[in-house]
Amino acid sequence: MPDDSLLFPEHPDREPGRGQPGAASDEARATTAKAGSDPSGHRSRLRQRLIGGGPDALADHEVIELLLMQAVPRRDMKPLARSLLQRFGSLAGVLQADPRTLAAHPGMGEATAAALRIVTVAATRLARQKVREAPVIGSWQALIDYLTIDMAHLTLERVRVLYLNTKNMLILDDLVGEGSIDEAAIHPREVIRRALDIGASALILVHNHPSGSPEPSRADIEITNRISEAGRLLGVAVHDHVVIGREGHVSLRAKGLI
Repeated sequence: MPDDSLLFPEHPDREPGRGQPGAASDEARATTAKAGSDPSGHRSRLRQRLIGGGPDALADHEVIELLLMQAVPRRDMKPLARSLLQRFGSLAGVLQADPRTLAAHPGMGEATAAALRIVTVAATRLARQKVREAPVIGSWQALIDYLTIDMAHLTLERVRVLYLNTKNMLILDDLVGEGSIDEAAIHPREVIRRALDIGASALILVHNHPSGSPEPSRADIEITNRISEAGRLLGVAVHDHVVIGREGHVSLRAKGLI
């Protein structure tokens, strides 16, 4: 593994002087101790508002700031939080950004990137668990929440197939390809063969649009109809094809396109 000092020479994650014996002067250590004591009480107030308030108790930049504080205990994180929001456009954009891109952002590093990334990991697992606990068709919003958290801010297009049993319970969430949704990325016969192999009676196609708009393209509609036809011949129902984007989602069945 390469020395991360070559990638991040200033080590913004690292507390001043840590890992560098004798490098910090008495004056520097005194300054660090003073900063760590939070004399203004700002960090304490943020924590109290988080614990005592509702979901809107903190502004977006304050949520990011508080997360960054967990990785860097002795540094004003507000400017960094604001710069991240400015670059990635929203709280969701920051939390779902590629970890390597986050780590390379000025003032960031691996520890701070991990402090942000863990939020999305936890949220995705929580949402996925809710989807697995109930029939998908009867808990549609839970499915949309899960897909939005997991896919809305991806910079690459990914195609997934959700395979369901006779009770419409999720039995497999299968990532089948990356790239435009055509037969180069997803093969109708392979999708249906996989359903038969695992005993699935139905499926839902899912893919994201990195452009942000979830409006389906002609290729989206054509491949859906090909898979639906293949499924009809072998007794596998295609319940829907959901397109996810930063601007929302579209159900092809709701639009009458299946």
